[in-house]
Amino acid sequence: MANTRFQYVKKFETHDTILLNCYFVVRIDGRGFTEFCDLHGFEKPNDLRALKLMNRAAKEVMNSFTDITMAYGESDEYSFGFCRSSHLYNRRKEKILSSVVSYFSSAYVYYWTKYFPDTVLKAIPVFDGRIVLYPDIKSFKDYFAWRQADTHINNLYNTTFWCLVKAGMSKEKAHQRLKGSESKDKNEILFSEFKINYNDLPEVYKKGTIIIRVSNKTKFKERRKKTKANPITEITTKEEDKSTENIDNKEVIQTEEVKSNASSKQTAEAKEDIQKKQLIKICLLYTSPSPRDRQKSRMPSSACKKKKKKK
Repeated sequence: MANTRFQYVKKFETHDTILLNCYFVVRIDGRGFTEFCDLHGFEKPNDLRALKLMNRAAKEVMNSFTDITMAYGESDEYSFGFCRSSHLYNRRKEKILSSVVSYFSSAYVYYWTKYFPDTVLKAIPVFDGRIVLYPDIKSFKDYFAWRQADTHINNLYNTTFWCLVKAGMSKEKAHQRLKGSESKDKNEILFSEFKINYNDLPEVYKKGTIIIRVSNKTKFKERRKKTKANPITEITTKEEDKSTENIDNKEVIQTEEVKSNASSKQTAEAKEDIQKKQLIKICLLYTSPSPRDRQKSRMPSSACKKKKKKK
């Protein structure tokens, strides 16, 4: 910076630093996405194209920020978990938050035409974000379990709600019928009235998507020799356990294996490039049923906002 008489204004800048030795999560959320989805004709209650676009944007974020060990996404929301040893941007909170949110937003727009080739982007997709700190691995794991439990509750409600609406019921009456209902009630409506077994719906709708950073090519080869297991499944499961200390029961639903016949004559730059391409895989995070699943369900926040507006 030039040494001028105006340089003193820099003293007014402040930096909020993330506490050392803590895990932290950057959670981004679509702003005004109810209107955005309606404008672009998203399928209700779930649009697989939109979910794949969110996953692609999240993968780009993870490729850019290597301190992210795992990410969880559902609907218009994504959470990025950073390792507690991260020193990204000297742990400056505003720098990390703004970088992750802007990168995700840019990737979402950049890949829009790939997943919506016949739909023109008519509005600017906007995401807001926040950073939350977690002091230990238990609370860090519980955060992701909480988000997944919320995914199941919202999806069960939305699936039932939109079935009723598509069958001719008004949105107001559908909300009224589901008010105070339990999970078993909504399952009964789906099965008895629409012949839908909720358990048969795609897992990505019910449980969301988690992206896990896996080991590099060298560690992968060593483990493959020892176990002779399926390379993708084995590498994902083991590395997940290492990065999150035994988050149990995971199943791969999508992989993009990088095939390469790297020889000993390859340059260090070429090997490094191969390792970067093998960093992440997409899979499902399974957790035990939430106690909330047996309680009276609530309406998703999006539904509550609609009712408030009408009042």
